[in-house]
Amino acid sequence: MPAIARFLYITIDAQDAERIADFWAAVLDTEREEELDEGRFLVLKGRPDLPALCVQRVPEPKQGKVRIHLDLGAADLADATTRIEALGGSWDGEDRILDGVEWRTFADPEGHEFDILRVGSA
Repeated sequence: MPAIARFLYITIDAQDAERIADFWAAVLDTEREEELDEGRFLVLKGRPDLPALCVQRVPEPKQGKVRIHLDLGAADLADATTRIEALGGSWDGEDRILDGVEWRTFADPEGHEFDILRVGSA
């Protein structure tokens, strides 16, 4: 049976779509690929190892906890933390470990939560 879907965009709602698109482009080491609907949608260039990301301009601010979040892998959590904070993101200050997996929880500049998991060795 063929797949139902042929591609995957992960879409993030944002009031300042340009800022959030630039933040995620830097975190994912990519760039904006296209703008749709007069800049309402900013699509980041995909990579073979990651799904494509789209930032959608919306008028309202984020409210409450997002029910879906991104998990990203990095060899060095301290370096990732420094770089994310320099881009305008924030870390909640807690190191977490579960079944040998270590991670930190962050938020992008508009408060969208995501995790960075330690992968490989630093």
